[in-house]
Amino acid sequence: MPAVKKKTSSVARKPSTNGKHHSVAPQEVAINSVLQEKRVFKPTAAFSQQAHVKSMAEYERLYAAAEKNPEKYWSEVASQYHWFKKWRKVLEWKAPYSKWFIGGQTNICYNALDVHLSTWRKNKAAIIWEGENGDQRVLTYGQLHREVSKLGNALKKRGVKKGDRVAIYMGMTPELAIAALACARIGAVHSIIFGGFSAQAVADRINDAQAKMVITADGVFRRGNPLNLKSVVDEALVNTPSVENVIVYQRIKTDVKMTEGRDHWWHDLMDLAADVCPAEKMDSESPLFILYTSGSTGKPKGILHTTGGYMVHAANSHKLVFDIKDDDVYWSTADIGWITGHSYVVYGPLINGATQVMYEGAVNYPNWGRIWDMIQRHKVTILYTAPTAIRSFIRAGDEWVTKHDLSSLRLLGTVGEPINPEAWMWYYSVVGKKKCPIVDTWWQTETGGIMVSPLPGATPTKPGTATRPLPGIAVDVVKKDGTPCKANEGGFLVVKRPWPSMLRTIYNDNARYEKVYWSEIKGMYFTGDGARKDKDGYIWIMGRVDDVVNVSGHRLGTSEVESALVAHQAVAEAAVVSRPDDVKGNALVAFVTLKGGYNGDAALRDALRDHVGKEIGSIAKPDEIRFAEGLPKTRSGKIMRRLLRELATNGVISGDTTTLEDFSTLEKLRQQEEEE
Repeated sequence: MPAVKKKTSSVARKPSTNGKHHSVAPQEVAINSVLQEKRVFKPTAAFSQQAHVKSMAEYERLYAAAEKNPEKYWSEVASQYHWFKKWRKVLEWKAPYSKWFIGGQTNICYNALDVHLSTWRKNKAAIIWEGENGDQRVLTYGQLHREVSKLGNALKKRGVKKGDRVAIYMGMTPELAIAALACARIGAVHSIIFGGFSAQAVADRINDAQAKMVITADGVFRRGNPLNLKSVVDEALVNTPSVENVIVYQRIKTDVKMTEGRDHWWHDLMDLAADVCPAEKMDSESPLFILYTSGSTGKPKGILHTTGGYMVHAANSHKLVFDIKDDDVYWSTADIGWITGHSYVVYGPLINGATQVMYEGAVNYPNWGRIWDMIQRHKVTILYTAPTAIRSFIRAGDEWVTKHDLSSLRLLGTVGEPINPEAWMWYYSVVGKKKCPIVDTWWQTETGGIMVSPLPGATPTKPGTATRPLPGIAVDVVKKDGTPCKANEGGFLVVKRPWPSMLRTIYNDNARYEKVYWSEIKGMYFTGDGARKDKDGYIWIMGRVDDVVNVSGHRLGTSEVESALVAHQAVAEAAVVSRPDDVKGNALVAFVTLKGGYNGDAALRDALRDHVGKEIGSIAKPDEIRFAEGLPKTRSGKIMRRLLRELATNGVISGDTTTLEDFSTLEKLRQQEEEE
């Protein structure tokens, strides 16, 4: 496929933002965008021919129809799914509060499981699970339905009722999905807590939700080591008066403390439970789950999603973006503890009747070939992973990829943060062999589902952009006063109209919901991201507004500097943060990991600074470049720039590190800081 050669420009245009929700209000000052990407890749005729949306003309028709009459569009989408009772009204909007499919009754678990039981999919593989230690299990839709029904009955027998909150703290086993689905089946509200949070973080989330029950496991395997999850729960429950019962799934078969009367073995309860559990008829606006955003300080921020609207957009976006077919083997590497795992591991794929791979551990354990070996063995057709993981694979070397047969792959996806163009090109060329479209998706915990993404059979893609909003989604780039930005003018990413899967509030804190999301730009949901829209209407996410730094009067997005660094042949991955500077206001500090065969010496530092100057302009040259063996990341693959900012500014790290995936990375950075 012909590609136009990339050229970067030093013309100031727009910012970079990514990560958690902003703590800094958007400023009137324009954000300067400095990178330009010119390469374009059109879908092949063969891919377009079989796709759900086959051309840009078809996309434009869908988008225009949804724009003209959003309620009619969403009504037609919602009609694809099972409702016990149809809604009487599509939308009630009393800004900033929405209600969707009012009067409708449904059950998302029924849509994920029961609807398939009267079809051939009853005996189709729903989950192909692989443990880090090599254990494998396959659960068909019929088997998954039976397990979920039994657990639903077990929960009810332990006193869980419709509307009660259940905290779930487990590793990536099928039982985590079963626990979520069982809660949804009986009308309980699940709050899944990532299985890497500390006892204090777990306690905070349990107390905020006033959870009545905790479902956990004795432990999980991670990088070859058994981690005891039950001991974390025991420590948390010292200060959680709302919890009455704990269910413990036995995974690693280690000794754990069981408190009589409170703690119950999963297998004991399941042995006694009946396998018939009718799905509760849930009002469309009934709470479905609370998900606490990670990395925030102070009181946890519980994002509340409800049943009907979330179901409709999670399922429809999964079908359109991943062009899902009955013979696909789909793999999202996300942990279910994050929103990607909720929408695109548990709910979206199962509602669409997909077969999906679920994996317990680190995708580079015991070596960098694990992910590619699994794709080869399970004949994965669709891979959805994070840009940070992709950059790590680049650093490990192409040979880990090329020695495996990845010919089953037909579609690649990215999620979590903007992907820099050079990583996109590696993913496209080395992993996809230039035959797999890439869907670069932008969305948030708060949005519930994908908002901006290519449709793989329709959208010409450009490396580094999530392209256009999905039909029915009104995303735009605006100035502080809400007026639209011109083409390639930096501004603030907003959603201008309610959408079905939007968060309803911050749990028990409406005032915070109104202030954080709706007070910055009048009448619009402010995402906290800076962005620009090019002449084709493609949206380029430039990072969190928090990560826009003022360098000598220029407002620069750090993600653009990172992209310039990674474009250098020696660099595998880069994270750029700021530290205060008496002269410039802020100085840029780049943490860089190198590809094999390169030495981090003074000459390379100078070469990288010159490279950034050439790509962007001298104003963006990092003041300091630190070479690192690895960068601190969460298990979901996001670089913890907050910790790097602390290290660059103070030389020490004092913030919360409980979500770190590999603590040795941080320790090496600390030692390097001391040596320097």
